[in-house]
Amino acid sequence: MRVQTVSKTGTGSSSAVVINTNVTPVNIGFAAVVTGTVNYSIQLSYDDPAVGFTTWFDDTSITSKTGNEDGSINFPITGLKVLVNSGSGSVTLSVVQAGIA
Repeated sequence: MRVQTVSKTGTGSSSAVVINTNVTPVNIGFAAVVTGTVNYSIQLSYDDPAVGFTTWFDDTSITSKTGNEDGSINFPITGLKVLVNSGSGSVTLSVVQAGIA
């Protein structure tokens, strides 16, 4: 999969990065890069982000962070996004998933 990138400036949520649920095993890497001053969380979902209502959960390892962070997910999810809790800076989230493009 090619790298997918979303960003958010100021408070609120970015758009979702949709994950390919047909790849086995699940191997997702991500990095959040901060510009300016923000407090943010990375959120994930098990619902289809492309269809209506989606429930989002904070990634337990990247919640209320203020600097650059990276991580990996090795269990099935359908999407990732950035939630900027406070601040006027921005967060750029880059996501890559192993497997066939």
